[in-house]
Amino acid sequence: MHFNSTQNNKNIVNSAQAIAQGLSPDGGLFVPQSFPKINLQELINLTYNGRAKSVLGLYLTDYSAPELANCVDNAYNAEKFGSDNPTPITAQSFNGTQINFLELWHGPTSAFKDMALQILPHLLTLAYKKEEAGKQALILVATSGDTGKAALEGFKDVPNTQIAVFYPENGVSEIQKFQMNSQAGENVLVCGINGNFDDAQTAVKRLFNTQTLINKLAAKNTMFSSANSINFGRLVPQVVYYISAYCDMVNGGKIAMGEQINVVVPTGNFGNILAAYYAKRMGLPIGKLICASNSNNVLAEFINTGVYNKNRKFFTTISPSMDILVSSNLERLLYHLCGENSDTVAAMMQSLKTNGSFTVADDVKAEISELFYGNSCTEEETQQTIKQLFEQSCYLCDPHTAVAVNVYDKYAKQTGDCKTPVLLVSTASPYKFPAAVLDALDAKQQGVASCKNEFEMLDVLNSLTGAPVPAPILNLKTQTKRFANLTEVPDMEQFLTEKLGLN
Repeated sequence: MHFNSTQNNKNIVNSAQAIAQGLSPDGGLFVPQSFPKINLQELINLTYNGRAKSVLGLYLTDYSAPELANCVDNAYNAEKFGSDNPTPITAQSFNGTQINFLELWHGPTSAFKDMALQILPHLLTLAYKKEEAGKQALILVATSGDTGKAALEGFKDVPNTQIAVFYPENGVSEIQKFQMNSQAGENVLVCGINGNFDDAQTAVKRLFNTQTLINKLAAKNTMFSSANSINFGRLVPQVVYYISAYCDMVNGGKIAMGEQINVVVPTGNFGNILAAYYAKRMGLPIGKLICASNSNNVLAEFINTGVYNKNRKFFTTISPSMDILVSSNLERLLYHLCGENSDTVAAMMQSLKTNGSFTVADDVKAEISELFYGNSCTEEETQQTIKQLFEQSCYLCDPHTAVAVNVYDKYAKQTGDCKTPVLLVSTASPYKFPAAVLDALDAKQQGVASCKNEFEMLDVLNSLTGAPVPAPILNLKTQTKRFANLTEVPDMEQFLTEKLGLN
């Protein structure tokens, strides 16, 4: 298996190089040159880890089977995820329709990013040994909330690596912020920025290609790499959980082998739903890919119009991990749907940089409409959905999952497609956003007013709902804040230079 850049398909690398580099030198993202096919009958009786080893092996052909097995078993175990199945499914009813919730938040940071970022450090370390022997890696991360903590946790004290995370100071929950700023590890660095996630992401991509910084790192035998979903090593582990979930639905009697399902994903950067698209291309029987946006509805609008336009008001919402106007992984989908024409993709990405928008051709728009359904959810609808789901099923969800539930409800009502079994991705524990969830439950009189911070709200939410608080969040109460860094976006390069001793 080889990979090429979305913006220059003559830039071809192997799987280890794709993971080690993270981003192509031309600014494009690495994509596989073909989609391998899965045999569900061979996977159906395997454990999650067995399925992961099989699926990853189809793409990461520069890794030996024992190497991949070691990566998988170190990443996914009961000690980290509380069970041998890190991605349990629970069926709940909402407005009379059964929804299969794929819970991806049972890992060390209580968010779906753990599924990729617990294995990426192992893959990246091996990639450097194979392709960049003797060099060290500087992992540069922009986060809208969950990626930052998951990356920090995954890479803490990993030999020959440093990791620096930038997050929007006023764009994450109090719990998310403290998770990052209390992170242990001698090789970690955390910093807030005055700006939103798009500002952080754009700046990080620019730093990747800043020659002065590259030269300073090279002098210390270090090179950049990425833990964001622009790195294929982040994307491919996400493909696994869709395939495994389908097998679990068959084994649980929810569907018959070969039966088609719809998949609903709350997404901002498009990586999570792109992984489902990859699974579909590999032969997983997925019907509609339902893309759920919050008030920052650039993706939903794109699916419906074929026009991607980031020139709009940016909203800071109660589902902050989706507060994104530039969805990086959409570039990969465009490449696959535009006849793998990297010149076309490069022109669209340049138009996005220059004009803030681009428009796809009519045939591409038609294919997107066939594959995807897109809709969005207001803040009020998000709150109502959290409350209604809890009242109807005693099931507590976080604001991102609520966006997905609301958009699926709209899909079912608009299309009449209520009978196709549905798998809905639950991306985070509700306890990462206790203030928003309590507000949605109209719990203002339940002791919330006397709470000094979100940590005190954890106990109130637990008392009110009975939903257990995940241990990683509960343990935050005993942690100490380590970082209090804040910088302006134009000063990020100087911040890194000083903090990492690159002067």
